[in-house]
Amino acid sequence: MSSRGLYIRRRISNAMAITFAAAATLLGLFFLVWILWLTLVNGISALHGSLFTRITAYGPEGGLANAIVGSLMMDLIALLICTPIGVMAGTWLAEYARLTRLGTVIRFLNDILLSAPSIVLGLFVYMVIVLPMSNLTQGAVSFSGFAGGVALALIGLPVIVRTTDEMLQLVPGTLREAALSLGVPQWKLTVQILLRAASSGIVTGVLLALARLAGETAPLLFTAFGNNFMSVDPLDKMASVPVAIYQYTNDPDPALHAIAWAGALVVTLFVLALSLLTRLFVSRKKASYE
Repeated sequence: MSSRGLYIRRRISNAMAITFAAAATLLGLFFLVWILWLTLVNGISALHGSLFTRITAYGPEGGLANAIVGSLMMDLIALLICTPIGVMAGTWLAEYARLTRLGTVIRFLNDILLSAPSIVLGLFVYMVIVLPMSNLTQGAVSFSGFAGGVALALIGLPVIVRTTDEMLQLVPGTLREAALSLGVPQWKLTVQILLRAASSGIVTGVLLALARLAGETAPLLFTAFGNNFMSVDPLDKMASVPVAIYQYTNDPDPALHAIAWAGALVVTLFVLALSLLTRLFVSRKKASYE
C-alpha cells in the first residue's frame, strides 16, 4: 500500500473513531440531562420546608425529616467503619505488598467486592448481624441502623481501598528514596510523608464513597428496614431517604409520589455538593503545592 493510501485510511479510521466517541458522549449526556431534568421538574414542586421538619408517619402531609436524619447517621456509621480500615488496607497494599503475590490477590478480591451487587452485601449483613441479634433477643427480627451502617461500610470499603492504593502509588519513588536515605523509618515515611502527599486523593476517595452510599437502597431493606417515626437509636429500626423513596413510589397516592421525587432531588443535590466539595478540596491542595 502506498503512503498516500495509508494516509487516507488512517484519516478515515481517525474520523470514525472520533465520530463514535462523540456520539457515545452525547448519548450519555442526553440521558444524564434527561434524568436530572425530570428529577428537578418533578421534585422542585414538593421541595418545601415541611419536607425537612415533618416525619414520614404523616403520609401525604408529612416529610422526610426522620429519613434524612437516619441516612446521615447510617452514612456516618459506615464512614467511621470503612475509612480507617480502607486507608490502612490501601496503604499496606501500596507500600508493603505492591509487588507481592498476596497483594495481587487482595487487589483482585477488592475489585470483586467493588463490583458486587449491593443487595448481596445487604443479605450478607442480614445473615451475620440481623439474624444473630434476633436470636439473642428472642423476639422479632432485629433490624437496626447499625446493621445498615455495616452494610454501607462494606460498599464503601473497596472504593477507599482502591483509591488509597492508587494515590500512594502515584507518589514519586524519589520521595521514598530521599527519606530512606536520610534514615527515616518506614512507618514514619508512610505516615508523615506519603499519606500527607496523597491526602487529597484519599479524601476524594472517601467523599466518592460517601456519594455512592447516599443512594443505596437494597442493602438497607435487609438491615435497617425503615421507620415511620424519628429514631436516633442505632440499635432500632431506622428510616433512610432511599428506602422512603422506594416505599413512596410503590404507593398509588400522587402526593407520596411528589415527596419521593423531592427526596430524589435532595439526594441528587447532596451528591452534587459532595462532587463540588471534592473538586474544591483538590484544587486548593494543588494551589498550595504550587
